[in-house]
Amino acid sequence: MGVRLTGVTRRYPGLVALDAVDLTIDDGEAVAVTGPSGSGKSTVLHLIGGMDRPDEGTVEVDGEELAPRRLDAHRRRIGFVFQRFHLLPALTVLDNVLAPVLPRRVDFDRRARAMELLEAVGLAARADALPSELSGGQQQRVAISRALVNRPGLLLADEPTGNLDSATGREIIDLLLSLRERYGMTLLVTTHDPEVAVSCDRIVRLRDGRVVADEQLTPATDVFDRLGGLRP
Repeated sequence: MGVRLTGVTRRYPGLVALDAVDLTIDDGEAVAVTGPSGSGKSTVLHLIGGMDRPDEGTVEVDGEELAPRRLDAHRRRIGFVFQRFHLLPALTVLDNVLAPVLPRRVDFDRRARAMELLEAVGLAARADALPSELSGGQQQRVAISRALVNRPGLLLADEPTGNLDSATGREIIDLLLSLRERYGMTLLVTTHDPEVAVSCDRIVRLRDGRVVADEQLTPATDVFDRLGGLRP
């Protein structure tokens, strides 16, 4: 599922969060959006996810411009993963994964799909556990499973490793990338972590609401060169 932002500007009182941004993400790409706090990273995801609207410009996903009347349908085609896991504390792991599809009629076996996803993230054995019984990394794996229960063509991850230690964060980004390949998704990740960014196919760097760099990475690129390119 491809994405295109054309001349996108988003203003808040006293702040221009995005300033005439043009950005294209191809179907199946894994793209990291980096930059300092306040650069506009989360705003990009919120606009693509239909959680916010631009003041100027257009946002297209899968070749269609986002329109207010279609936002509910649009949100069901994409998955969201956040820095805070947002799990429901009174529900089991399995029921947390099922939560997005319980109110709706679907054409698949909900429980079977949820268990498949928990197996994919290594947590099938903890299906009956409560979130409080899991580590932070395990809770994020549950959140990822929940985000994928609708089989989205686009997964948006906003600082998904921000509340985790470096080793667990590494496991989470590797998991996201492997699931991207397994399910044929486009992956867009915002991050402050250079090691997360260089794991992706491409790095888009924002500053003051503008794109200041857009680098396509290749498997042959030396990891130290990649990291060096992200140093201030």
